Amino acid sequence: MSYLRYILVFALMVLGLAKVGAQNDRNFIRQGNRAYHKQKWAAAETQYRKAISKNQKNAQAVYNLGCALMMQQKDSMAMIQFENASKLETNKMRRARSYHNMGVVMQQHQQYAQAIGCYENALRCNPQDNATRYNLALCKKLLKNQKQNDKNKNNKNKNKDKNKDKQNKDQNKDQNKDKNDKNKNNQNKNNQQNQNNQDKMSKDNAEQLLNAAIQQEKDTKRKMQKAMSQPRRKQYEKNW
Repeated sequence: MSYLRYILVFALMVLGLAKVGAQNDRNFIRQGNRAYHKQKWAAAETQYRKAISKNQKNAQAVYNLGCALMMQQKDSMAMIQFENASKLETNKMRRARSYHNMGVVMQQHQQYAQAIGCYENALRCNPQDNATRYNLALCKKLLKNQKQNDKNKNNKNKNKDKNKDKQNKDQNKDQNKDKNDKNKNNQNKNNQQNQNNQDKMSKDNAEQLLNAAIQQEKDTKRKMQKAMSQPRRKQYEKNW
């Protein structure tokens, strides 16, 4: 009998310890909830993490931890907890809340396509959730506007590039025109200089010819004067 009694006591101790362990994670959750309602997000996070350390498969603790992280704007960490809660949770209504909060985080970061997917998953779990349905419709509208804005922005950039190319082309055209005008002016200047040189040469040639003619006339006159100044020989006529 003493042996059986020992076994019974041991079994009760094991059950008691298991019960205490189960109560501990729920106690931590309750403490976390009290801190959460007082908007003490960091304190709530600590209690929820303690609950998870006691029971990693406690979907409620995981979901609540995600909420506490989201309130502290630790969005990437909150997303991980919501995703884990959605996998651990067997109740569709509670699973829908995880998907809904994931959609809220994506929506806040203007990732509307991802938010739409999360809201659709939430509605599959809870089709009666009007808040999720409203957010879904809003995200679809915002996504449409986002795509239109991106399209307008791309068109604006294309027009800007096109105008820039046109400006560069016009600038090159003006530069070529200036270059051609400069070359033309230089050519005209050279032509004018050549013409002036030719005119100068013609004038010089005319002066040289005139001077030569004058000199020749002087020489001829001088020869004639010399010839007239010499004595003439007397000529006798012969009688035949």
